Amino acid sequence: MKRIAWIAIGSGLLMQPALADELFFEATGKISTEVTFYAADGQFANQNYRTNLSLSAEPEFYWQWNEQRDSLTFSPFFRKDQRDSERTHADIRELSWVHLAENWELRTGLRKVFWGVTEFQNLVDVINQKDQVEGLDKEHKLGQPMINLSLVKDWGIVDFYLLPGFREQTYAGANGRLRAGLVVSDDATTYQATNREKHIDLAARWSHSLDVYDFGAHWYKGTDRSPQYKAISEHGKPVLSAHYQQIEQVGLDLQATIDSWLWKGELIYQDNPQQNFWASQLGVEYTFYGIQDTATDLGLLFEFGKDQRGKKANNIMQNDIGIGARFALNDTQSTTMLVGAIHDLDYHTTSFSVEAERRIGDDWKASIEARAFSTDNSDDPAAIFDQDDYLKLTLDWYF
Repeated sequence: MKRIAWIAIGSGLLMQPALADELFFEATGKISTEVTFYAADGQFANQNYRTNLSLSAEPEFYWQWNEQRDSLTFSPFFRKDQRDSERTHADIRELSWVHLAENWELRTGLRKVFWGVTEFQNLVDVINQKDQVEGLDKEHKLGQPMINLSLVKDWGIVDFYLLPGFREQTYAGANGRLRAGLVVSDDATTYQATNREKHIDLAARWSHSLDVYDFGAHWYKGTDRSPQYKAISEHGKPVLSAHYQQIEQVGLDLQATIDSWLWKGELIYQDNPQQNFWASQLGVEYTFYGIQDTATDLGLLFEFGKDQRGKKANNIMQNDIGIGARFALNDTQSTTMLVGAIHDLDYHTTSFSVEAERRIGDDWKASIEARAFSTDNSDDPAAIFDQDDYLKLTLDWYF
């Protein structure tokens, strides 16, 4: 990966003299300091600590030429963690060339793509692999190799994806928190596809906006981003093995903005070797604007997730309700806060979360993330986090 990074940077710098009249170059990014405080020692081996320090850097190099019709973006990511060697890692979040034409775009390289409209879970978001060591939030993703052709029509935008190469999910190591009792072994990974991670996946999506409605429909065929697990013995020690099966999935997402109401929904149907199933995530959000004649907005959220597989499902909301409140002060510091809770109707367990952030001056941002898990039922997959209640403080410096 280092070789690729230096090639990308060097290529961009070499292009500048030759195209000085039309080449635009910009270097930005952020450096983050993260401190995590745990309410108790972990419940598994090697987790007898309550604080953890971590540093990360995410620069971005951007080139633009050909009258802004062509651009190259290179965004590497580096993290150094105090305790977990698996969380100390590097990745290329983006290394892509984009060409813009009158009614189409071509995007090639490693990129991140997001699909979805709901808050607590995005069933339709199937392109990128999760960077699980970065945390439980859905925005942590690994860069996905792709060729993406986007056609812009009067009746909507059609995206075609050729995904040559699969990236395995990352996991906390033996000294990490927020993991299962057994460590997932990278060497024990198995695939249904005979060419393993070299399998070429395909996807397509149509999206459109009509009046107050925004909707999309997708098709995906390839390696499942969510693996199946089984306990095995490796070198005489019990570990977990991840198995990636082949799936075919179709899905819909819809959002309607009606006055102060925001209605959201995601629905998928998946065909796989284990069990064909459907799943849905439905929600509504109502916003109170300008509370008591101030600039503050308050949004109240409610969502319900249902998976046909019930307790056999491997997603977080197989039969759950989520409630939340979103605060936006709309001040010069862009202060926001999101408070949420998810209650599992099958296992009768609850998890709570708080996320807040505020800009400090022009170059700094402070963030707070807190999570608490009330999982008395040991049958609940979330019971592995029962002693992992935490408060995370992050300070970002932007340059």
